[in-house]
Amino acid sequence: MKKKLGFAIVGCGVISKTHARCISELPDAQLVAVADIIEERAKKLAQEYNCDYYTDYHQLLKREDVDVVNVTTPSGLHAMVGIDAASAGKHVIVEKPIDVTLEKADALIKACREAGVKLCTISQHRFDDDIVVLKKAVDEGKLGQLNFGGSHTKWYRSQEYYDSGDWRGTWELDGGGALMNQSIHYVDLLQHIMGPVEEVYAYCATRAHVRIEVEDEAIAAVKFKNGAIGVIEGNTAAYPGFCTRLDIYGTEGSVIVENDRVKEWKLKSGEAKPETADVKEKLIVGTSSADIWHSSHKKEIQDMIDAIHEGRDPKVTGEEGRKPLEIILAIYESARRHEPVKLPLK
Repeated sequence: MKKKLGFAIVGCGVISKTHARCISELPDAQLVAVADIIEERAKKLAQEYNCDYYTDYHQLLKREDVDVVNVTTPSGLHAMVGIDAASAGKHVIVEKPIDVTLEKADALIKACREAGVKLCTISQHRFDDDIVVLKKAVDEGKLGQLNFGGSHTKWYRSQEYYDSGDWRGTWELDGGGALMNQSIHYVDLLQHIMGPVEEVYAYCATRAHVRIEVEDEAIAAVKFKNGAIGVIEGNTAAYPGFCTRLDIYGTEGSVIVENDRVKEWKLKSGEAKPETADVKEKLIVGTSSADIWHSSHKKEIQDMIDAIHEGRDPKVTGEEGRKPLEIILAIYESARRHEPVKLPLK
């Protein structure tokens, strides 16, 4: 029999509820504790899921029944909490982005490696049924030579969203705006499907919000290492909030994904898209909704559980989580310098 793993959540903001729900629905997992510096927030989540709560996460890390720590704090604190968890011998699941600088991301990866614990970065859309099918088709050469890839995130975030937490919209703790917080999901899918990025040339702007340090609009031309070109668009000023879209064009066919589902599947061979599971949950996209689709989060957390039991790496390691972070940081650097920026970043 598999051992049921004890989970703890550090940071009880909006996304913590998705993690708690997933853990509660997985047969091999049990949520035993949560922590947040705001006691009322920690207490509320703990009462909902019948577990203990703390205002100091270091107390939580002392518990022997905690095997895995899910880090859902503000982004700029991810590595700090993750390193503390690794030092306590706990496996680590960290929400996107892995952190807001490459230095901190690398420190977290190193700490987990040295402690002999597993590190998983949340990139839940890699587990979406239609993305899995698309990735397999690309890997099998069914789209031929990839020539163009586009990532478009056209969302809306109200001024109240940015005003709701003093960390939101700051370079220190949010790490960026429309790209780092919202678009990172599809930036990750773009490089996951198209392969490594070689160079970007970008513009960023803050047009629709006040009292934020970061961008609410961004656009980047992208050159991939395989010679393909593409575009990355990020937006939190597209009222009232529209789709996320992934465009993949190859010599033997094209696929367009909208809101995590394949919308167009056109192969010269005539081969149809394989059937995927019918997801019946309501999927809220584009706006500031806490009603987040959680099935893919659950699949990724299950993969981490399996990785621990099987002694393998999770499918989305810290190194994988570092990739979209580096692309976004390169876009920011290009926008600041008004010139192309090559990857890897120095």
